[in-house]
Amino acid sequence: MSIKTDKIQADKFKWFYRQTEIESERTPVLFLHGLPSHSYTWEKVMSLLADENIPSTAVDWLGCGFSDMPKQRDFAYTPEAFSTELGNLIAALKLEKFYLVVQGFLGSVGVQYALDNPEQVEGLIILNTPITSGAKLPWLMKQLSLPFIGDMMTQDPLLVDRTIEKGSGFVVEDRDLDRLRKPFLQSSAVGRSLMTILKKLDLDRITQDIETGLKHWSKPSLIIWGAKDSWLSVDGAKKIADSNPEIDFIELADAKHYPQEHWASDISQEIVQFFRRKVF
Repeated sequence: MSIKTDKIQADKFKWFYRQTEIESERTPVLFLHGLPSHSYTWEKVMSLLADENIPSTAVDWLGCGFSDMPKQRDFAYTPEAFSTELGNLIAALKLEKFYLVVQGFLGSVGVQYALDNPEQVEGLIILNTPITSGAKLPWLMKQLSLPFIGDMMTQDPLLVDRTIEKGSGFVVEDRDLDRLRKPFLQSSAVGRSLMTILKKLDLDRITQDIETGLKHWSKPSLIIWGAKDSWLSVDGAKKIADSNPEIDFIELADAKHYPQEHWASDISQEIVQFFRRKVF
């Protein structure tokens, strides 16, 4: 099994994506990454799902990875702007029905999209994403949005190493870090876009909407949570799952904020078991 990479035009912008090359009648999975990552973070999980004949696509958000880096006059970088363009991308990819997997800061936009478009999203899987009111950017990310200091720090490709290893709590293999930091080495626009995204996330507002929406969400859902995440509370995620019988909850006891980096096998197994219980 191989994973192809390509770009696709969706309305005004080009998006970079990765896609498993398998023939399957099963409804595909769409992966959305957090910050400061890109779609490469999902390759291990995608490969393991492909072994179960589950097709998937992972995309780089606009302003991230190898997708377009629009200037602010062309793209507002607000959650609403991201959600609108995500809809254009989904149409361009011809994903009429799909399962959505999200993780991290900016993954919250994916949850918002699902809540607003339940007719398209057959099921929702959430990994360590800000979904409870009161969730805040960790200082390690917050400082990247500050004037002057943020301008300098977001031009340092090693911010990827520092953020992902701090958030995951483990050393990430050099070959993976090489791939994850590559966009920052190719263009200064990636760092500038990251700074803008962090400034405009508006977590106070959107997490309130997400928390309320998930309590009434009616599609099969799974929360997989790295319990030692010091940035986002496991207790808040549990409360949301407890409030809605459609949401299953799986706790990864030793994982932190980026569980897919070190627990890809566990995560893919939980997704497969979830599909067997709820979907297939």
